[in-house]
Amino acid sequence: QVQLVESGGGSVQAGGSLRLSCVASGFSIGTYCMAWFRQGTGKDRERVAAISTSGGSTSYADSAKGRFTISRDNDKNALYLQMNSLKPEDTAMYYCAAVQVSWLFCSTWSDFTYWGQGTQVTVSS
Repeated sequence: QVQLVESGGGSVQAGGSLRLSCVASGFSIGTYCMAWFRQGTGKDRERVAAISTSGGSTSYADSAKGRFTISRDNDKNALYLQMNSLKPEDTAMYYCAAVQVSWLFCSTWSDFTYWGQGTQVTVSS
């Protein structure tokens, strides 16, 4: 059965770092565009970053540029999000997602096929 399982969330002080991981099972992510989304309490879901199948192309929300780095290891069937210089406004549930579309569409795609259950990130000031 298809699963995406996130880990690495937690509580951290502003300015700190966290590295989120997402491991897939039941399918190979190698042909899927992957992304990280987040949703804070009372807020709309926001795409944080996306990455092409090879990892050669990435895109970031303005709020994440310069602080977050998305990466993937297709051999390990895993997706990562390195988050540095965290701010209280980064507090949210973070989700990984997968969709089988070309990068041309993926960079702005919202209707992802597979979703994880999320990992909570809490940043205190």
